[in-house]
Amino acid sequence: MLRLNIVCEGQTESRIVNAILGSHLAAFNVGVSAPMIGTPGKKGGAVTLKRLRENIRDCLLQDRNSYCTTFVDFYGIDGDFPGKKEAGRKSKLLDKQHVVCHALKNRLAQTLDEGPMRRFIPYVQMHEFEGLLFSDPSQLAAALGEQDLAKEFSAIRHDFETPEHIDDSPVSAPSKRIQKIFPRYRKVQMGERAASAIGLPRIRQECPLFDAWLAQLEDLSPLPA
Repeated sequence: MLRLNIVCEGQTESRIVNAILGSHLAAFNVGVSAPMIGTPGKKGGAVTLKRLRENIRDCLLQDRNSYCTTFVDFYGIDGDFPGKKEAGRKSKLLDKQHVVCHALKNRLAQTLDEGPMRRFIPYVQMHEFEGLLFSDPSQLAAALGEQDLAKEFSAIRHDFETPEHIDDSPVSAPSKRIQKIFPRYRKVQMGERAASAIGLPRIRQECPLFDAWLAQLEDLSPLPA
């Protein structure tokens, strides 16, 4: 089984990887681990190049047969993160993602050899994880135990081209929008529950950037086509 480390921004992302992506990729003979960014005792939190680079280097150099990718969001990365300022000047979401992922890969290539870099797949989700939950407003509401909120979640979803476009303002980011409608929302437990209820097929249908990333991970499969 091919080994894949998905370096996660925090506990929510790590739990999503373990609960949902892990079982999905296992069918492709890809075994997944979901370490959180940082060092023991200082896991999760601020996504700086220094912290992320240390995790990526450890994953690629300690196990030279494994692959590594990232599951962090543009909303949470440091202002000086490679490509963030340049990406902010782009109007299209795909262009923004391309700029920041390309910049991260180029910066890592300055300190990592070609071999390890071939096993690295950069992925920056353009807005918070909770954006993915708007892939199915009805299931999001049901997972929170408040089906009557589906109309309010649907109204937010319909204001954007895709769930991945829901903006990253500190006051109107996806999690803030959910909390405004449902103040009892708790990211870790409820986020995982909602994602499981919605399911990967629906999320992939609604979120093309996430879908393209997951397709890359599926393509790592050592199984014959």
